[in-house]
Amino acid sequence: MSAKQYVFNIIQPAERAGSRASRLFEIGIIALIIISVISVFATTFPISERVSDALYLLETVTVIIFSIEYLLRIWTADLLYPSLSGVRARFRYMRSWMAIIDFLAIIPFYLPLLIPVNLLGVRAVRLVRLLRVLKLNRYSEAMNAIGSVLKQKSHEIGVSLFFIGILMIISSLLIYYAEHDAQPDKFQNAFSGLWWAVATLTTVGYGDIYPVTVIGKILGAFIAISGIGMVAIPTGILSAGFIQHLEGKNSTAKYCPHCGKEI
Repeated sequence: MSAKQYVFNIIQPAERAGSRASRLFEIGIIALIIISVISVFATTFPISERVSDALYLLETVTVIIFSIEYLLRIWTADLLYPSLSGVRARFRYMRSWMAIIDFLAIIPFYLPLLIPVNLLGVRAVRLVRLLRVLKLNRYSEAMNAIGSVLKQKSHEIGVSLFFIGILMIISSLLIYYAEHDAQPDKFQNAFSGLWWAVATLTTVGYGDIYPVTVIGKILGAFIAISGIGMVAIPTGILSAGFIQHLEGKNSTAKYCPHCGKEI
């Protein structure tokens, strides 16, 4: 076995590689991801300089390991895509969803070293480190299931979200014209109405702005009732998708990707 093949077998998910070394590597990466995310939360609390230095050292070690992992996956990409040439296989991997997540997980550490930015900019960029939790998608069956269902039902979800967006825009304009004269400080423009429409359609109802005119109240009641059904549509689509996914895993039956009926 060549060195590249050996490394490839280790960095692949243990379920696919089926080796103890791969399992240990997987556990180590998962532990680093969890520790890294915890450290991001820890930096939001008042901490001593010694703890801050320790967290920075931990961050440095974590980024180095993630960087090596990212480079190794690029190096062995031709084994992941054996039908492609070495260069094409590496470019294809670098364009994949998981490779983009791996890149975004490490780039915030290097970016301030390459581009001078102010302190606020550094903090904003470092928040991207939270994307490291998405690296768990490579090792978690649950997150793989979520990604699979979202991909399978992307068209239906997109259509439902499109109609919800149209309803929000129409609602924001209607409530603006109904309430602007009575509450010019609350409904200053259509964007104020859009905030109200989002809170109403999702049945959150923060109560910071609300209609006071008769027409506005009638409109608000109609929009709230409409929102109950419209917002529930994506939930129903995802629920059906998860049921199909679980049924597909528990049986050998195949389902049509378009109608969902058993083939």
